[in-house]
Amino acid sequence: MDFSSFNFHPSLQESIDLAGYKKPTPIQEKAIPIILEGRDLIACAQTGTGKTAAFLLPVLNKLLQEDHKDSEVHALIMVPTRELAVQISSHLDGLTYFSSISSIAVYGGGDGGSFVREKQALSNGVDIVVATPGKLISHLNMGYVKMKELKYLILDEADRMLDMGFHDDIMRIISHLPEKRQTLLFSATMPPKILQLSKTILKDPGEISIALSKPPETIKQSAYVVYDTQKMGVIQHVLAEQPYTSVLIFCSKKQTVKQLTAQLQKKGYKAKDIHSDLDQTQREDVLLEFASKRLPILVATDILSRGIDIDQIELVINYDVPPDGEDYVHRIGRTARAETKGTAITLINPDDQFKFQRIEKLIGKTVEKAALPASLGEGPVYGQREKKEGSKKTFSSQPKGKKSSAAPIANDRKPAPVASNGPRPKIAIIKKGTENNLPLSE
Repeated sequence: MDFSSFNFHPSLQESIDLAGYKKPTPIQEKAIPIILEGRDLIACAQTGTGKTAAFLLPVLNKLLQEDHKDSEVHALIMVPTRELAVQISSHLDGLTYFSSISSIAVYGGGDGGSFVREKQALSNGVDIVVATPGKLISHLNMGYVKMKELKYLILDEADRMLDMGFHDDIMRIISHLPEKRQTLLFSATMPPKILQLSKTILKDPGEISIALSKPPETIKQSAYVVYDTQKMGVIQHVLAEQPYTSVLIFCSKKQTVKQLTAQLQKKGYKAKDIHSDLDQTQREDVLLEFASKRLPILVATDILSRGIDIDQIELVINYDVPPDGEDYVHRIGRTARAETKGTAITLINPDDQFKFQRIEKLIGKTVEKAALPASLGEGPVYGQREKKEGSKKTFSSQPKGKKSSAAPIANDRKPAPVASNGPRPKIAIIKKGTENNLPLSE
């Protein structure tokens, strides 16, 4: 099954095609048809299973195909935190690139200008509102929010909202909504309070429970807890331990891909990069060179985590921690294919530690933390906050006594020889697209 099977509106399908995504995740495959039918839904799905697109895609499709007033709010997505509101808003930006669907994120902590923008959108009409309950209540209290024509209500991470004490706010917001609407409830767990809430706000819902996919046992997973200045040294250490013939390094940002590739080349490694700035012919040439083992090291954005099928990749390195568990599983799943074994290594800086702890929880496994080479000095302590800035606790991202640097500083270890011969494996070429416009797996 692929996304074309859903017969989405052409502009929405165009956004999906641009990113080269073909196969929906299990939650998307099960939830999208139920939502397209117009039924309410209760879904047990953790962050990292693709649930965001599972509700965004069908709701967007309905808005694109239906007649509705521009002066009203038509869909409301309630979330527990500002961070999740921003994340979903970013997903919407990618999915609505080729359409006229409008959206706004409404959350606390902004300045006066953001409040004015929110008030204007909520009073003049906007297709989709992504909001935290407390901030939306503030607007509702002023009487200008246009919710009478709302058709879709989505509660994302509902269990977390209830844990944070938002039950009364949620029910108060719902009291402002029309009774005739489609309601979708997504929760990572199903405690009694969620089941009770679902009985109150859902009508004859479909029910789905999805577990996060787990990495194959044939992948040896490990991680290094590092400062950014130590990352290049760790990569050199890993490559010196064994003459890998096929290494895939993932970075979350295109600029980091370019910088890391230049550093590797300067150190004598045969490495190339692949990202959205390359045209399709350039991408195909680089992929063919990598697949045939003529290119031992490929540095890539997440555009490759789903888009290619290359056998015999021996080592995957996450230069930085991926956004969530699903992305982690897809990244490291590029190795240990076709019944082979593989190695996956993740570099965790202080700012990414909480993110990686959440990934470990989602995959149900504590990933081994390897000791740093003595030549690199001490790294940060995993799970321990290192300094305070004012009243806000933060992780320190640099060793004591060192100034920050935009690019990692490498040691002078020379690269180990990397073999360049090998059989020509199979390869499936990705379609041209962008890395971050369409994060279908949340």
